[in-house]
Amino acid sequence: MRNVLIVGGTRGIGRALVDAYVAAGDSVWATSRSPAAIPGATVIEGVELADDASCLALAGELRALGAARLDIVVINAGILRREYLPDFAGEGRHEAFARIQEQLEVNALGPLRVATALLDLLLPGSKLAVISSRRGSVGDNTSGGSYGYRISKAAVNMAFVTLARDLAPRGIIVSILHPGFVQTDLTGGKGDVAPAAAARDLVARIDEATLETSGQVFRHATGEALPW
Repeated sequence: MRNVLIVGGTRGIGRALVDAYVAAGDSVWATSRSPAAIPGATVIEGVELADDASCLALAGELRALGAARLDIVVINAGILRREYLPDFAGEGRHEAFARIQEQLEVNALGPLRVATALLDLLLPGSKLAVISSRRGSVGDNTSGGSYGYRISKAAVNMAFVTLARDLAPRGIIVSILHPGFVQTDLTGGKGDVAPAAAARDLVARIDEATLETSGQVFRHATGEALPW
C-alpha cells in the first residue's frame, strides 16, 4: 500500500487519479480549495497554490493525518485563462497581463511552492509528478494564442526539470506529464479522452518512471515523448 497525494484532486483529472489510486488499494489524500468528500480518500480543504502559507501548512496537516512519508505526489491543480494578441491593445491590456500573472502564480509557482513544501515527506524512491500541458511546449507551438497558459506551463516544465536534477541525489523521481485533451471543466467538456482513461495512462507513466528517466522527458500520458 502506497501513500499517495493528489494536489487538486476533487474534479476532472485529479478526481479520476484519486479514484484510480483508491481502486488500487492505496492510502490517498486529495487537496481541495473548497469542501468536498471522496469515498475512500481523505480530502484536505483550503489548499491554495497561490498562497505559500497554505502550501507550507500542508505537510503538517498530512503528518497529523498519519502520513509519515509520501510515495507518490501528483500536482494537478491549475487554471486556464485565454489571451490573444488583440487583447494587448486598448482597454483590455491591463486585464490580459493580470490574467497572465494569475496563471503564472497558480500554474508555475504553485506547483513549485507545494513540491518544495513537501520535501521532508519525500524519501528515496518517492515519485513527484506534475500535470503540465503540451501547450507549454515551445517546439510544439504551431497555433499561437493562450499566452498565459503557454508561458506558465513552459515555466513549470523548467521548474520540474530543475527539481529533477536537484532531487536526484536524494533518490526522488520526477515526472512531467501531459494528460491529453481531456473532457473536463477546464476544457469546457471538450476533448478526445475521458478523465478515467487519462488517469489510467498517467498512473502507468508514473509507475514506470525511474531515476534514469527523471526529468529527462516531457511525456504524453500515452507514452509519446513531446518536444520541450
